[in-house]
Amino acid sequence: MATSIPVTSPLLPPLEEFIPYLQSIWETRRLTNGGPFHQQLEEELAAYLGVKHLSLFANGTLALVTALQALRVTGEVITTPYSFVATAHSLLWNGLKPVFVDVDPHTCNLDPDRIEEAITPATTAILPVHCYGLPCNMDRIASIADTYGLKVIYDAAHAFAVRQGGASVLQQGDLSILSFHATKVFNTFEGGAIICPDARIKQRIDYLKNFGFANETTVVAPGINGKMNEVEAAFGLLQLQHIDHALAVRATLYERYRQAFSNTPGIGMMDIAQDVQWNHAYCPVFINADYPISRDALYELLQGQGILARRYFYPLISNFPMYRGLDSANPARLPNASDIAQRILCLPIYPGLDEDTQDRIISLVKRAR
Repeated sequence: MATSIPVTSPLLPPLEEFIPYLQSIWETRRLTNGGPFHQQLEEELAAYLGVKHLSLFANGTLALVTALQALRVTGEVITTPYSFVATAHSLLWNGLKPVFVDVDPHTCNLDPDRIEEAITPATTAILPVHCYGLPCNMDRIASIADTYGLKVIYDAAHAFAVRQGGASVLQQGDLSILSFHATKVFNTFEGGAIICPDARIKQRIDYLKNFGFANETTVVAPGINGKMNEVEAAFGLLQLQHIDHALAVRATLYERYRQAFSNTPGIGMMDIAQDVQWNHAYCPVFINADYPISRDALYELLQGQGILARRYFYPLISNFPMYRGLDSANPARLPNASDIAQRILCLPIYPGLDEDTQDRIISLVKRAR
């Protein structure tokens, strides 16, 4: 039976490189609670990403939940229906009301015009997603937020190391959230982070992720256990040594896909702005009307060949039972998101994908009937 080919696969450095980290953890007996590897990874990641402050988390969802708490967000939050469910779930966990607005049909990111139309007196924040790691229209979102006095929290789960105009996209908004799940460009098995603009807000976030403890006997907020452990932090330090190579391989693989499909009827690819330094976190392709078969038929064809392409993101968040009763979840209000959810398929792209396997995937997509 052929080996299944996933969409993404974790970068796994040689095992022998990880052993010294584990030995150090065993010797120091610091397993969690802000140990030396945790502190080192926060510092090295902040330097690598070009941001001032970073707070590590056990996963990206806890980071999202905590970011909303740290900014004391209330009422309604405008967000996208075209994302992973954790984006909206973080709002429900905080007792907030998601307000879904439509996306741009080309970028798959929130349409700023739709954001402004959805603002009400109860709106306090915007939660955009840099979908597939490609930057939102951050200037427009910032202008809207400034005009209406709204907080902006970017779900940047896909946007590790992404830059625009030479600057990290993670510096935009009030806070940005990363995911280090095993399927991400940079991973710590499970993990995440909040990018903080100053030391004051980082301190509050650090309290919140540790049950609200300010010191041994003082609890200043109803926090949660969101800390990253030492084993995951150590793995992150090792991953960081190899990340530039991984990003370069992803870029090469994406370019091979782009060239292969450049003249294939019915296959479209994302437009990447010239000033964007992308991480090639995913390889989404649009399956258009002139393609010989439907997106779902192509998905099934690839699945049958052991190629685990994914329909990211399908169904829309707004279609799930806990959201579809909202007025903003009405598909008629979300025509672009509803359309692209039926047309996009993410093809495998990861450092271990060899050219022969990629060529097989390309051939199947080009010859599908």
